[in-house]
Amino acid sequence: MTTGYTVERLRAAAADAVRAPSLHNTQPWRFRLRDGGIELAVDPLRRLPATDPSGWGARIACGAALLNLRLSLAVAGTPATVRLRPYPGDPDVVARLVPDVPRRPSPAEQSLHGAIARRFSNRAPFWPDPVPADARWRLGEAARAEQCWLELVIGTSAVNAFAEIARSAHRVLERDPAYVTERTEWIRSEPSPDGVPAAAGGPQGEPQDLLPQRGFGGRNRAPGRDFEPEPLVAVLGSTGNTATDQIVAGQALQRVLLTATDAGLAVSMLSQPVEVPGAREALRLSLGRFGAPQMVMRIGFGQPGRATPRRPVDEVLDLPVVQA
Repeated sequence: MTTGYTVERLRAAAADAVRAPSLHNTQPWRFRLRDGGIELAVDPLRRLPATDPSGWGARIACGAALLNLRLSLAVAGTPATVRLRPYPGDPDVVARLVPDVPRRPSPAEQSLHGAIARRFSNRAPFWPDPVPADARWRLGEAARAEQCWLELVIGTSAVNAFAEIARSAHRVLERDPAYVTERTEWIRSEPSPDGVPAAAGGPQGEPQDLLPQRGFGGRNRAPGRDFEPEPLVAVLGSTGNTATDQIVAGQALQRVLLTATDAGLAVSMLSQPVEVPGAREALRLSLGRFGAPQMVMRIGFGQPGRATPRRPVDEVLDLPVVQA
């Protein structure tokens, strides 16, 4: 008979889950044990009202954390059956995971789980080495495994067209004082368990840059250290744009990111074209795709970067109260 998850298993799985990416490294998630199942919820105290008024970014982040949860439980031999948004009256609950039949983890699950601790955004310029065809295929398969699509933007004209959409979206966002203020509030110049350390924010943007950079307070780069002239840009999309679709896309995003990490690739994310509705639609039309773009990634090879900090696991757990 299958029994429920324990507090120890919850804590171990949450330790992997919190390594997921999130807008401004807000870490907008909470985990709890309820009737033997693990539940993942959006933390309403960590919303970004100016940057993410619809909650799209929080749901993408929680979807990414959910993929990590699934992998952690699978490699422990206790895989989960997942139900998304299980409580219509409580939409902040993203997913409920209950034990499935115990089994040995697959080699793919072990490889992806091993990449969790090594995955982080790399906002620095990449080397000019092209991403091999087999790695590109693996990234597409990773998205498809989570019922999403991944479109690679290839060729000078296509990349330039995308760059114009991205820069236009960036300009729209930068004209919003509340957006700029909110981003500034999450830049960390001193050690902190959340937010974006200025040292990890990437170099400051310059006029010749093809793609826009968020202003996270990074240092000026050395002469000749421009970004790659023709980056590999990948657009992740889902079949729809409901709250459930966004959670699904978050899982696909994390599977793509972990697959890239396992292949030795570096990735940075550009969400500006997705945050502006007009730019998102222009991007979809330029790709000739149905559904909704959910994230844009720049993929390549680069020097090892650094992971951004995470809050202690116990700060994101809602543990059951033990009666005396």
